[in-house]
Amino acid sequence: MANVPELEAMRDKLLKARFAGVRTVEYDGRRITYASDAEMAAALADLDRRIAAASAPRVNQVRISSSKGT
Repeated sequence: MANVPELEAMRDKLLKARFAGVRTVEYDGRRITYASDAEMAAALADLDRRIAAASAPRVNQVRISSSKGT
């Protein structure tokens, strides 16, 4: 999985291409051609989800407590 700065760079490049009306994006030596704007929007949404997941704090421990209600 890519780190947050790499994911953000991919998203920025894809956004620039989308706003310019270009359907082909080249990043890190790979070229991707999207069939439609909807496909580009789906790719952007996926990148946003990945960025959010990678940025979220990790939970290392969960504590559970209970009582009998005394």
